[in-house]
Amino acid sequence: MVDQRSCPSSLHDFATWKPVLRLLRGGAEAEQAASAMRVAGRIGRGSWSLPRQRRLPRSDRAALAEDMQEEMRAVERVRSALVDAGVDDVPFTAEMSPTGKTRLRLFGSSPAVEPGLGDPHPGSLVLVEGAVPRPWLRLPDPVPGAVPAPSADPALLGRTLHERLPDAIGATEAEIAAAETRLGVALPEELKALYRVTRSRWEDRVGDHTAAERECRAVGCELFALDDLYIAEASSRHCLWKFAAMEAVVTPPDAAVQGLVGSPGWIVFGDNGGGDRLAVDLTPGPRGHTGQIIILGHEENIGACLVADSLTDLVMRRSGERGDGSGGDGPSAVAHVNIRSLPSIEAAVHPGLEVLSIGVWEDEPLSLAPVTGLPRLRTLAAYPGTLADPLEIAGLTTLEFLELGPEEWRILLDAGAVPRSLSAAAITAHGIQDPLPIVGIANELLALWDRPRITQTVLEGDVGPAQR
Repeated sequence: MVDQRSCPSSLHDFATWKPVLRLLRGGAEAEQAASAMRVAGRIGRGSWSLPRQRRLPRSDRAALAEDMQEEMRAVERVRSALVDAGVDDVPFTAEMSPTGKTRLRLFGSSPAVEPGLGDPHPGSLVLVEGAVPRPWLRLPDPVPGAVPAPSADPALLGRTLHERLPDAIGATEAEIAAAETRLGVALPEELKALYRVTRSRWEDRVGDHTAAERECRAVGCELFALDDLYIAEASSRHCLWKFAAMEAVVTPPDAAVQGLVGSPGWIVFGDNGGGDRLAVDLTPGPRGHTGQIIILGHEENIGACLVADSLTDLVMRRSGERGDGSGGDGPSAVAHVNIRSLPSIEAAVHPGLEVLSIGVWEDEPLSLAPVTGLPRLRTLAAYPGTLADPLEIAGLTTLEFLELGPEEWRILLDAGAVPRSLSAAAITAHGIQDPLPIVGIANELLALWDRPRITQTVLEGDVGPAQR
């Protein structure tokens, strides 16, 4: 716990928080406001989550900013203090007595704890410094027979673009060589042909307000400058542990694109205008072509989709006829057991199972015995109350990520049975408003790996009596 006197920032001044606390007290039901009450929330630089019911807008219009003026003014004081302190966000909990005496508890950040998802509870705990989920470590499989598509034609590509962009400034051979050195990979001939026509630098288009639009029409995407090409390796696709641990790398035998997070052979050169990135693929799937064009969706954590068999096809507006692969009818590496998906853990079991998610369950709690000994099981996420015996987890010796409810974690901690194979963990806190017990469990887990704990700062003050 941090003593408030050691923190000179206004973030740790009770007066900074007083308007927010008074707002929460004033928005409570009369019976609750007249008794002791506990509230919890989170305020960040860009957003906030407060436990209060906002007034409904007038029936003749939608909600407007002025409907939230009081809340925005109260929050802005805290947000300004966050900026001054160099802090992104702060979860908090407060206990307010009927007289207004208040104990405010602010939870600090830890480099071992990922951000929460809007509520005041901590995110995933990274128990091993620098650890990333296994799919983020997967490299592409070799495809010895992969060759460029028959449609790949650098000469035709260059002539076509010269006709469409006669005034564009192309890259020199030295500039192309410099880009290859920076990227650590030789650019394919089609990509070189494109940049010999236009290097796509904004300074080359100063005063020509339609140049970028013409270039986009000519190429078929928003083209990146030669200097902005990058390799879409796994590290370029950041994802929180909670979600990344639920993914699996799967490449069916009929796939044109490997189901990777990223690849040293994915050279990103453009955008579709909606945040999805286009790349030349030098590490195709079993049925793909070297140099094919793929798109990496900004809402997806893994995989890519085939756009064209070659860059020439993209520029010439030829659509590919090959699919991305069916995936086959084999068992899935990711299994969801719940009231709407798989009806039992036994139905999920096979030697290639990597991820087991147990969701909402209305039957008797489940035994983990069927998955004990599976060689590739690395993730278990179990909704609170779904496990018959949480101590069975001790027999799952290959786990790298474990997500449980607080009661299940309590059983493992008290028994000294937390798997030491873990790289990260998460605490499911559905329906739990008070973050304090969750933070306590998180700190116990962090202590087992000697990782930095979540700090707490306690401030005391008075928000005044409840308004009748």
